[in-house]
Amino acid sequence: MAKVATNQNFDSLLQDNKLVIVDFWATWCGPCRMLSPILDEVEGEMSDKITVVKVNVDDADEIAGRYRIMSIPTLLFFKGGQAVDKTVGAMPKNALIDKINSNL
Repeated sequence: MAKVATNQNFDSLLQDNKLVIVDFWATWCGPCRMLSPILDEVEGEMSDKITVVKVNVDDADEIAGRYRIMSIPTLLFFKGGQAVDKTVGAMPKNALIDKINSNL
């Protein structure tokens, strides 16, 4: 199950041996609501390889600002606490899996 990030706990959530996918979203964002169940499904299938962290841009604006998130949904991919890749916009499940596999 995805972890919820706040301005206070975000950095600690990135410290994982797995690929960490940070989902920047908001409740009012239609494409975010389309991507969320796909991301949840993929997380369930690949929980041994990935960790999903959710950042509500309205609640954690400091994090969104730090990474210059201008459009949502945005997914940032982290390895060893460092951002290694980024996607913007909703995507189908197979495209998400391909992006994850390219970053493992």
